[in-house]
Amino acid sequence: LGLLLRRAATGGGGGGGSCGSGLGRRALASANDAAFASPLSGMRVLELASVLAGPSTGQFLAELGADVIKVENRKTRGDVTRGWRLPGEPSEGPSAYFKSCNLGKRSLALDAAGQSGRDLCRKLALASDVVLASYKPGDAEKLGLDATSLRAEEPRLVYAQITGYGLNDPRVGYDALIQAEAGFTHMNGEPGERGRPTKMPVALVDLLAAHQLKEAILLALWRRDRTGEGSHVHVSLMGAAVASLANQATGYLCAGKVPQRMGSDHPSISPYGSAFDDRDGQSLILAVGSDAQFRTLCEILGCGALADDPRFTKNVDRVGHREELKALLSDKIASRSRADLLDQLGKRKVPAGAVADMAAVFETPQAQALAVRAADGEVMGLRQVAWLGDGVADLQLRRAPDYGEHTTEVLTDVLGMSVGEVEELVAAGVIDVPR
Repeated sequence: LGLLLRRAATGGGGGGGSCGSGLGRRALASANDAAFASPLSGMRVLELASVLAGPSTGQFLAELGADVIKVENRKTRGDVTRGWRLPGEPSEGPSAYFKSCNLGKRSLALDAAGQSGRDLCRKLALASDVVLASYKPGDAEKLGLDATSLRAEEPRLVYAQITGYGLNDPRVGYDALIQAEAGFTHMNGEPGERGRPTKMPVALVDLLAAHQLKEAILLALWRRDRTGEGSHVHVSLMGAAVASLANQATGYLCAGKVPQRMGSDHPSISPYGSAFDDRDGQSLILAVGSDAQFRTLCEILGCGALADDPRFTKNVDRVGHREELKALLSDKIASRSRADLLDQLGKRKVPAGAVADMAAVFETPQAQALAVRAADGEVMGLRQVAWLGDGVADLQLRRAPDYGEHTTEVLTDVLGMSVGEVEELVAAGVIDVPR
């Protein structure tokens, strides 16, 4: 895939005014060219998206070497997440939320409501390999920035679109609402009368949709390399959510069982996902998936007879008597030290883990490896690309951009405009530049 996707715009910097010319004349880079050490080096992505799903996809492409230009709405002073700050978070610079999905990008601020702003967007789109758009159905058409209009001018363009509910449904998609409407919120939370429907603590649906779109974009670029034709690829938040229901969905579709809230328990394995506290109140999770693992667990806890109790011998029996089993295991675990117990379980290959808060998570080498740091060691955010592979360089990403930080740079470098032309657009209220 890296060899197929390593493309460079003719003439390097992208000046020269003819907006569609670079896309149609990509040159295959030499496999040993150091300038193309990352799979998407030479690719340009125009991000017409905000919040999380689209920007997360954009950062993923930036981490693979693409030049990602984030277009931000001049009327709202940029992506709404710039203002989503935690209590006590500094008011200057990009918010921590914004930094979660906007590393490695350039920011251009413009007003696409007017014709001049729309023309700039169109020219930038035609000078790009991929357009990421999260307009609700119908809005892109009003602006002339829809897939049909842009691909009529540049058939090699890959137009990647995110909607809430599909191309024919005008509703705006919100992660919290779609978590509820797709069944996640109903299943999540404590069981019984004390439990309330609970959304996930991250915008899970946005992230699921982003992963779907990343795959679609890479396949569209692969197809373009083989056929010369671009594509219009689309994912809805609702579609991505339902496609991720996995065994909970097939439990209903194939077995007729409507999933209910079970706290941390698993509907068809026990004890799997169940949380227990040690003698100091520290929590751990068991993930016992086989009868042999359960027998070893009982031996370690000093209650080997439980493995021969007909209520618990087989997994199906343990599922049917899960509350009795959890009470017995809780008593045993409550007398132990979490660290010592996890050590013993690990040595005997019984799956178990500590419940960690965010501070503990980032004490692990696996998490530290995903933290993006500046040259001076300052943490700038978190990587989207968690996989490793040959031919993928560990790029030093630029920090999340300030609002409109690269407006002049993008218009001069990509569209070949003069500084004077840029200043005229500033004076006309079409674009913003840093003050």
